[in-house]
Amino acid sequence: MRSATRRELIAGPAGKIECAIDEPEGRPSRGVALVAHPHPLFGGTLDNKVTQALARAFVELGYTAWRPNFRGVGASEGAHDEGRGELEDLAAVVEHTKSERPVLAGFSFGAAIQAKLAQKMKPERMALVGVAVKHFEAPPVPTDTIVIHGEEDTTVLLADVLAWARPQDLPVVVVPGADHFFHRRLHILRAIVQNSWK
Repeated sequence: MRSATRRELIAGPAGKIECAIDEPEGRPSRGVALVAHPHPLFGGTLDNKVTQALARAFVELGYTAWRPNFRGVGASEGAHDEGRGELEDLAAVVEHTKSERPVLAGFSFGAAIQAKLAQKMKPERMALVGVAVKHFEAPPVPTDTIVIHGEEDTTVLLADVLAWARPQDLPVVVVPGADHFFHRRLHILRAIVQNSWK
């Protein structure tokens, strides 16, 4: 399905940023998918299962998936910056990849930060899972964004995500019975992304 994940340290605004990179196997890459992990102060890393599932979905769609660790996580230097520096970190990874229109994907805190990054650039498309709309300001996103949420999510309530999506006329794909981390439903998450892609 894919070659082994490689790790790379790139220059960022607060020092080195640790990234995990997965390439599609046996074919040229169709672009870059940048995948952002959940909140660093609550155990979020690039190895988070939802983050990995998103990366895997995009590799299978033919993209090179980049999963950075936010500052202060793993081998990434710096300290948590309430989303401000994390936004700069994601922008630095995009610049490093030389991608003019990457796919932006993220989970929870990472999804909210990606929504902010999309205001500064024009992504090819977005896929956001469990968007942390209540805990962080998540601006409106492009109309073709895929928003996926678990019905039983108690970390980010479905009602809050619907309230955020409603004024945007933005559809939300609800996975019945899924919690915030999509336990035993990661295969459904991957299938939704892949089946929604053009």
